[in-house]
Amino acid sequence: MVLVYPQIVTGADLLRGIIKLDHLAPLLTRRGAKTVGIVNSRMYGVRSFCKTMKKYGIHTAIGLSIRLAVDDDRIVLLYGYAKDDRGYESLLKISSAIAIGEQDTLPLKWLKAYSEGCIFICATTDASWERSRDKETIELIKETCEMVFVGISRAGGLKHPDEELIEGIAADAGLEITAIQESRYLTKEDTFAYDVATAIRSGYKLNDPSKPVQEAVDAYLPTEEEFNKWFSDRPEWIATMADMLMSCTAELPPSRTLMPAFPVPENMTAGEMLRELCEKGLSRRHAQADREYSDRLSYELDIIDQMGFSDYFLIVEDFMTYSRKHGILTGPGRGSSAGSLVAFALGITDVDPIKYGLIFERFLNPGRITMPDIDIDFADNRRAEVIEYVASKYGKSHVAQIITFGTLSAKSVARNVARVFDFSTEEMAFISKQIKEGQHKDLEESVRRSKALQDWIAIDPLRSKWLQAAVALEGLPRNASTHAAGIILSPVPLVEVVPVQHGGDDLYLTQWAMGDVEEVGLLKMDFLGLRNLTLLDRISSMIQHDKRVKLKFEDFPMNDEKTYELFRNGDMTGVFQFESDGMRDALRLIKPDEFKDLYAINALYRPGPMENIALYSRRKNENEKVRYIHPLLEPILKETEGIIVYQEQIMQIAVKIAGFTMAEADLLRRAVSKKKRDVLQREREHFVESAVHNGFPEISAMEIYDLIVKFADYGFPKSHAVAYSLISYQLAFIKANEPVYFYAALLAMATGNQEKTMELIHEIRSKGIVVLPPSIQRSKYSTVVEGSSIRIGLGAIKGVTPAFYEIIKEARTSKPWQTLFDFAAAIGGANFSEKAILPLVKSGALDDFGENRSVLLASIDAAANHAMFVSPEGDDLLHDIIFSIAQPKYSPGGTMPRLAMLEYEREVLGFYLSEHPAVEMKKMVGGHAVDLAEIPKVKARTSVKVVGLIREIKRIRTKKGEAMAFLTLQDETGELSCTLFPRTYALVNMHLQELTMVQLEGTVEDRNGQIQMLVQELMKV
Repeated sequence: MVLVYPQIVTGADLLRGIIKLDHLAPLLTRRGAKTVGIVNSRMYGVRSFCKTMKKYGIHTAIGLSIRLAVDDDRIVLLYGYAKDDRGYESLLKISSAIAIGEQDTLPLKWLKAYSEGCIFICATTDASWERSRDKETIELIKETCEMVFVGISRAGGLKHPDEELIEGIAADAGLEITAIQESRYLTKEDTFAYDVATAIRSGYKLNDPSKPVQEAVDAYLPTEEEFNKWFSDRPEWIATMADMLMSCTAELPPSRTLMPAFPVPENMTAGEMLRELCEKGLSRRHAQADREYSDRLSYELDIIDQMGFSDYFLIVEDFMTYSRKHGILTGPGRGSSAGSLVAFALGITDVDPIKYGLIFERFLNPGRITMPDIDIDFADNRRAEVIEYVASKYGKSHVAQIITFGTLSAKSVARNVARVFDFSTEEMAFISKQIKEGQHKDLEESVRRSKALQDWIAIDPLRSKWLQAAVALEGLPRNASTHAAGIILSPVPLVEVVPVQHGGDDLYLTQWAMGDVEEVGLLKMDFLGLRNLTLLDRISSMIQHDKRVKLKFEDFPMNDEKTYELFRNGDMTGVFQFESDGMRDALRLIKPDEFKDLYAINALYRPGPMENIALYSRRKNENEKVRYIHPLLEPILKETEGIIVYQEQIMQIAVKIAGFTMAEADLLRRAVSKKKRDVLQREREHFVESAVHNGFPEISAMEIYDLIVKFADYGFPKSHAVAYSLISYQLAFIKANEPVYFYAALLAMATGNQEKTMELIHEIRSKGIVVLPPSIQRSKYSTVVEGSSIRIGLGAIKGVTPAFYEIIKEARTSKPWQTLFDFAAAIGGANFSEKAILPLVKSGALDDFGENRSVLLASIDAAANHAMFVSPEGDDLLHDIIFSIAQPKYSPGGTMPRLAMLEYEREVLGFYLSEHPAVEMKKMVGGHAVDLAEIPKVKARTSVKVVGLIREIKRIRTKKGEAMAFLTLQDETGELSCTLFPRTYALVNMHLQELTMVQLEGTVEDRNGQIQMLVQELMKV
């Protein structure tokens, strides 16, 4: 008899099953299974299941578990299988309909519409059939579908009490009976792990007495002997199931290009329209474009048309045009698409590929037929508008976002399982601390490498069960979410080629992840939200509002000395890609004075190429001569000081030396980057042979090939480096030439980020720019420029909502409020409450009234009463008279201590604004504390005393397992790195808390040019 497993629910079904394919396939092979059926509750994991089974030579029946709503009172379980390709398409629609419906069910009338090409099994022994085990229900389903079987399960060898009744109903309906066995885990020993998975999915604890009863009993893959034994009196039922599964011939459709058609005018092809748009666009970019541009444009258009991608470019151009018309800022380019002159002419990118020596074939290679990939960056606060435009233009049934699955990583699975085991918070914290994700490949390795974790597990058998369950579930998908950027566009309704479900922003979400969706052949576009574009957009809007000047980023001069001075000094706060300490060090070392240096640094600053930063610097600054192993390499490598930095340079070398076409050179680049020995040898022979044929000595050709191989891993796409460095340059240009607007926008975007805001305010003040406090009279909601200063917005104050700000804004008149009472009366008693006003007082926003903050706090109730008195509900003819004679007085409140005032500011703003508390603390400890900015001038090993705020703490353990810490200390002059070795740390650990004021004593040390303090004493101030 043929061994079959008809109903497998895999781990892809979000913990409804825990079967992992890499465990399943070998087991099926060992047992000799001939055919299997997948019946997840959605089409999750179907493609990987089919591909894995095909790899192991096992026939697959593509299926789905369906909760069928026969009527309002009856919901029963069916298994649906794709008998042929029509059935596969029907299952896509059924899965979509279930996922989009409100109840996760499929109405009977919909089943009729989607049943073509499908086989259905009524799982009559399932609990859902308890009240529907009758002829009427079976007949309704039979009338609706083409092919129906009645399924009977004997899981664990137990017969269902109603088996005879079911047999009778099947006979009356003229339907065959088939054996069924739903398998949600591999072996009987996995039962407990499955119970744990169910508890995680449903959100209950294993020790909860009210937890639901587990319905999936003995839901494992029985051996052939067990299965035959369970149905020993009915072997024909197993045979029927085997025949039914084997009759399912549906396979995954072959990949094809599903390119949407762009609507073009009559009597015009997409290729003709694209050419017309490109020629117009190029003339706008270059009024007098030379032959090189026209030839390149014509070449690219021919390739695009031959590959059938004209519609794709028109689609992208269309939504980019929409973005420009609606003032939505887009990036200058991303990835290899910046190498296309067509993209530049259409306004898709702002990088001239000829000016920067970028290569079209790196983006689109006629020798490597793949879908083009134009990724677009948008200001992140307006990205959704463009997606909505695309959805409305092409129809919401043709556009979807892409699903992603969050998996149970080692730390995640450990914590999730611990939670359902009802472990204590302390135990979960201990477990998390012992698991080193990134250092260990999985949970088992973490346990092997942690003696503490092993000892903890050994104490209690329950902890061993915890580990067993966690290991079984590790790596399984836990939940579904939305891909950050990917958008799918289809020429046909999506449900015809991919299953969908509800997503965000009123868009569908695919049930398949990105790799599966791309395999189908659908067009994927990445709409990325880039925060730095939002920053540029905010700066531009502020300048346009205040100065009536619209910034044109593309017109910024690329040789601005003030801008390069910022780069050379490493003054990079707020400058995209160049903010990290390491990047700043690289800038100071290389001393860039041209744009090419910036994108070279951008490409070099990555693991591997980093080792060439010092070499680039020495050669650029003429401390070392550049030597080329062949003179023909000089024109290609001169811009990067003789170093291969870009992938495009590898391609240019192959063209120049071996006479390759650019398409061949791109294939070489891809091949050598894989570092496979046989591929490298094959390409070596090809390259050397071609170079010799091209007139090069064999030894030189081999040396050059070895050079290519050496740098193949290091090569970075030049097109991406140039495009992203343009954003960096634009931000740096504004910082150098409009610093007040730059910092105002940066501060506005840092609202809510306490640490970043304090860091920015410190830097802003060091530049001599005044930061004004929030003002009830003058502040906008957001931070803005006021004269040559920056005014903090009311929105920075905790508790001030946009709605409350609008009330304040509407109440403002040409005559400023003189007192707290005027303000209260203006906004009305209904809006003037202690909860609303307290944060305003604490932040200093009401200092405009000239009273001490303690007096203002004491007077809130009096002002509220005054507001109610002069502004009663409804109209009052005496309002003006009452207002003129009411002369309320402030309540006595004394003077607020300076430190209390500063602490209040930090409470409601998240940072100190009036001054840094270190200033006051230094007065309290006397004049012995050294300013942190002066520490670099102090001689090494000198003992000093400092006072400051702990901004950051990093706790670690030494190789001996002893605890120690690194602190970042801040005062009004700067920051200092401080080290607490184990002995000191043990004495002062209880005082270590971020945003705490401390006094430190220790010695100054210079470690590799980095000044730090070795702390001997620490005292909380």
